[in-house]
Amino acid sequence: MMPHRVAITGLGVIAPLGNSADDLFENLAAGRSGIKRLQSPFAARLLSPIGAAVDFDGNAHFPPARLRLLDRVSQLALVATARAVADAGLDFANEHGERCGVCVGTGMGGAATTDEGYHTIYAQQSDRVNPYSVIAAMSNASASWIGIEYRISGPNLTYSTACSSSAVAIGEAGRRIQSGDADVMLAGGAEAPLTFGVLRAWEAMRILATEDTQDASASCRPFARTRTGLVLGEGAAFVVLEEHSRAVARGARIHAELIGYGLTSDVAHITRPTVNGQASAMRAALDSAGLNPGAIDYVNAHGTGTQQNDIIETSALKAVFGGHAYAMPVSSTKSMHGHLLGAAGALEFIIAVKSMACGIVPPTMHLDSPEPACDLDYVANEARSGVVMRNVMSSSFAFGGANAVLIASREASR
Repeated sequence: MMPHRVAITGLGVIAPLGNSADDLFENLAAGRSGIKRLQSPFAARLLSPIGAAVDFDGNAHFPPARLRLLDRVSQLALVATARAVADAGLDFANEHGERCGVCVGTGMGGAATTDEGYHTIYAQQSDRVNPYSVIAAMSNASASWIGIEYRISGPNLTYSTACSSSAVAIGEAGRRIQSGDADVMLAGGAEAPLTFGVLRAWEAMRILATEDTQDASASCRPFARTRTGLVLGEGAAFVVLEEHSRAVARGARIHAELIGYGLTSDVAHITRPTVNGQASAMRAALDSAGLNPGAIDYVNAHGTGTQQNDIIETSALKAVFGGHAYAMPVSSTKSMHGHLLGAAGALEFIIAVKSMACGIVPPTMHLDSPEPACDLDYVANEARSGVVMRNVMSSSFAFGGANAVLIASREASR
């Protein structure tokens, strides 16, 4: 039996550059940055006091009694999911709950709740810990709340593979539909890591970007000779995936189709990426999509702005795409929205889908002086319009070595 086709019918985001997919993409295409100096009281104690925060107040979306149960990460996830569901025009009251599922990716889970709990115990030396700490901080809280919200009684899964978590969530959700195990899947990721404890832990690894003293918004410079590291961001991004024929039958707008997914593991080092690991994930995604490398028209790169990744990723692209690597536009939008860790893959996949729909490749900003080893077409500093895209790729590579690559295609009779 042929695998079922997977339609993408809903897009929802809460992101540093906009709380809708349209606003996000408009700001990216204009080259605007959501990276800035953090306004938190602890910012003065940070070596790198920059980040990509979202314009979001949970009080505007949830009553106080419910807010007490929800870490910021779950608040972001629920609101982004609601926007994806609204975009898809779905009413889950009319759906068979057992034929629907939820897949969520997150790297840190309820970081704010965990941070606050330890502060209460150790800094304040208090025994009055929030009684909701466990249910707010647990990694599967976001997925569980989404399932409860829409009365979805099918598979409810949480993936935590660091920076590729939400790309894995989307890929695995797509497989559920392809196999016929589900009709509708809500899939994506959420992350809220801008807490003092998390930021200090990342600083200790010495891979965070140093603040650009002239312009904090220009601190993340993927593929540039002057790059100094990544910038952490927060947010959530979700898609609605549907079995294609049912989406057509109900007259849904189909943004694109999910046609490829590759998942491989580096086995060399816990934090150092490898060319073979990244390349093998790209090849696996191409194989599952039934495409040759020349069929990819744009790649939204992982592009973290770290010394190691950008050179490795460039080499992996060359290994997979050969001469086409130089003709194909590639960009890292992390230069503008920062690195959303477990939510990064879903956000960047949505950006790739919007790029294809709009015919616009968003730029890699602050790329004034390219790294000599990074010599591909990284669409430096200015968006490129009028680009015909049939198939787009989004790559996510993680600490721990989990490499996930997604491919979306224009809807077509195949």
